[in-house]
Amino acid sequence: MTLSADRRRALERFVAAHLAPHPFTLAPASADASFRSYWRATCADGAATHSVVAMNAPPDKEPLEPWLEIDRRLRAAGLHAPEVLAVDRGQGFVLMEDLGARIYLAELNDASVDALYADAFAALLRMQTAVDVQGLPRYDEGRLVAELELMPEWFLRRHLGVAIACEEWDTIELAFRRLVAEALAQPRAFVHRDFHSRNLLIVAQNNPGIIDFQDAVDGPITYDLVSLLRDCYIVWDEARIDAWVETYRQRLAAAGVARVEPARFRRWFDWMGLQRHLKVLGIFCRLWYRDGKPQYLGDLPRVWRYTLRVARRYAEFAALADLLERAVDGRDLARPASAALAAAP
Repeated sequence: MTLSADRRRALERFVAAHLAPHPFTLAPASADASFRSYWRATCADGAATHSVVAMNAPPDKEPLEPWLEIDRRLRAAGLHAPEVLAVDRGQGFVLMEDLGARIYLAELNDASVDALYADAFAALLRMQTAVDVQGLPRYDEGRLVAELELMPEWFLRRHLGVAIACEEWDTIELAFRRLVAEALAQPRAFVHRDFHSRNLLIVAQNNPGIIDFQDAVDGPITYDLVSLLRDCYIVWDEARIDAWVETYRQRLAAAGVARVEPARFRRWFDWMGLQRHLKVLGIFCRLWYRDGKPQYLGDLPRVWRYTLRVARRYAEFAALADLLERAVDGRDLARPASAALAAAP
């Protein structure tokens, strides 16, 4: 995570204006898949040490308003998104509460998961029942299809070097139409879009802390549940997932959000997960071939296993599963394509 010298000086001046007169140190806090970066400013105030986080969002690449608006909505609903302390819209800086560095992913295990996920489920239910979605972008057909189309372009063509035949396009497009129709048939609610173990932080009060929410939309009820339970960064056994899904279905029914029989809800969950993981296959490859971020390739095999497992579970996607297995053909998905392939137009 780097900043130009001019950008760093501007960020330091912004932080200093709000921490004065206390001197502080500025160190990387985290970065995400976008152009945003986060910096922890630590200062001593008498005998106590205090820290805040500064977000750097270059205005020409990452507008602040979506982040600020979703943060406001989450906090208004009683969720633990960061408190905003100062904003410089012109420069693309935000100073906020420091939620710490204890991300769920680092501390999830068989002993901790039930308690941590209990908090996550409670937060998810509150998001889906209490967060205002008026004016949010809709997770509509156009958006869902555009996401799915990342898979053939970036995973099949750029990463695997596959030339897709006409009849294979027919298979892909039929699968996409089915997935989109099922997503649009679901009840709608606030959708974080990346509600998973890297974006949830363990905090002392009102756990979890929630971050990376700027792309939120009004969309299908199972999307965030899939993000959490079929996490691209950690895997749980299917029996455990089955139990969690059914318990959450019952909570949605009790809250009056979605009253649907278990088999239909599970189909929604699985098909929404297939849509998400097909999209992620494309996104993780694009992050390398377009944006030069190789670390996500290491997560491709996990996402691939999710994709194939669900596609094989439903007869409607048998042809898609066959196509994808032929394309992968035992290849190590975490290995980048050759330089010649990566440079192909």
